[in-house]
Amino acid sequence: MATTPVLPRLGVRGAARWVWRQLTSMRVALMLLMLLAVVAVPGSMLPQRPQNPAAVARYLNDNPGLGQWLDRFGFFDVYSSVWFSAVYLLLFTSLVGCILPRLLAHARAWRARPPRAPRRFDRFEVHDGLLTDAEPEAVLAAARDTLAAHHRFRVDVGDEPATARSPGARTVAAERGYLRETGNILFHLALLGLLIAVATGQLLHYRGQALVIQGHGFANTPAAYDTFEAGSAVDPTSLVPFTLRLDRFTARFDRSGQPRFFEAGVTLTEPGGAPQARTIRVNRPLDAGGAHVYLAGNGYAPQLTVRDASGTVAFSGAVPFLPQDSSYRSRGVVKVPDVSTGDQIGLVGYLLPTAVIQGDSAYSAFPQPGNPMLVLQVWHGELGLDSGIPQNVYQLDTARMTQATESDGSPATVVLALGDTVELPDGLGTLSFDALPRYVALDLRYDPALAWILGFAVTALVGLALSLFVPRRRVWLRVTSQDGRAAVTVAALARSEDVGLAGEVEAVLDAVKELGPWQVLDGPDRPASVRLSDAADATGGHA
Repeated sequence: MATTPVLPRLGVRGAARWVWRQLTSMRVALMLLMLLAVVAVPGSMLPQRPQNPAAVARYLNDNPGLGQWLDRFGFFDVYSSVWFSAVYLLLFTSLVGCILPRLLAHARAWRARPPRAPRRFDRFEVHDGLLTDAEPEAVLAAARDTLAAHHRFRVDVGDEPATARSPGARTVAAERGYLRETGNILFHLALLGLLIAVATGQLLHYRGQALVIQGHGFANTPAAYDTFEAGSAVDPTSLVPFTLRLDRFTARFDRSGQPRFFEAGVTLTEPGGAPQARTIRVNRPLDAGGAHVYLAGNGYAPQLTVRDASGTVAFSGAVPFLPQDSSYRSRGVVKVPDVSTGDQIGLVGYLLPTAVIQGDSAYSAFPQPGNPMLVLQVWHGELGLDSGIPQNVYQLDTARMTQATESDGSPATVVLALGDTVELPDGLGTLSFDALPRYVALDLRYDPALAWILGFAVTALVGLALSLFVPRRRVWLRVTSQDGRAAVTVAALARSEDVGLAGEVEAVLDAVKELGPWQVLDGPDRPASVRLSDAADATGGHA
């Protein structure tokens, strides 16, 4: 009666070992790397709360059903979510498990002697041989010097036990290309370092954007920035409290309107220091408080005064207009909620730095303010600023507003040049265009991991280049006695296709040929598929 075989139980320890081996395999590491790229996609498609909480609030308001589920699973803060962190940590663990065994094996291989000569050279695609009158020791010395000194091989000279095929054979074993595996390990270590550096940067970095109008300034506090986001390990109160004031902005354009030079002249005041005049240019940031302040953009901020129907000043200040094209045709929104009587007022339209009016159309002919003019449409009603939902200052919510019209029902348009004051339609008041200061958009970034990220990225490229372009080669030479002469056979092997492998064999044989008379190896020690030297070369080498 046949008995049923009893299979061994895997057990908890065996299961853990199997999981660890799967996790630390290169196949799983590559899958995790691809998965990390996939799970990062929602972070680029959906608004993220740390960078733009207003956009997240608008998305949740517009998509109450889907938005709640996305928010529940962390899609509005992808890079701090549990599932993204899990993939990140699994990839980190997988890389560590892949690298450590390979690193130890490579260290042992680096200290080990080159592998001894195989018994049969005729199995190798690249091999050759000859007979020489030189002494075996001279042959070994020539081969050793050629491989070690000129070709940077690790060389080991040894003896083989006497056999019927090669009695009393002396051998040279050489190997080179350890830097190939070193480069491979260096690449993976650099990738591991990149993961650590990026994670550290996400914890310790902060970044803010501020729009500063000429003659005004800001302080390095989160509340002073238009947008501000920081890592979870950053204490907002720990920011260096420096101040920055925009004194002047210089812009130069060529005749076609293409930009040639931008420079912001600022006054920097750091804690405990005196005010310093500094400049910020494109790709030449200002270092302040351990952070870099970049010049990210510029434009115009018309100085406007709005009086309501009772003649009371309801708004007075500079309003940034965003450039829309290379001629600095700029779009802006003016919101006037603090009216003493009547409806709230909203103005939306364009600033033309060098206005050219042709019939019913107008455009800007040049970026510099040659003939500045405002072209605005007027709305009145409820601006919706009390709804509790943050609004974009560059957009006008017209859901509860009415557009002012002309007597024929067409939208009313207000056109005014610098220094003009005009009546607003529907008796809403007056609008004055008082001045045209400039503004700059500043981008402040602090990330202590940037230098490490650059270093690891360069290291990864170096390691990748080594692993791709350093050849791994092994060369063996055997010297036996045949009819009182030295029979020399050489073979070579590479781990991958290597067009320079035959040159290593030829170099060793050329060094042996220089020792004295030689001839093509013939007889039982000559491999059947050996590459023959040229006939003329063989004849010329005879004594």
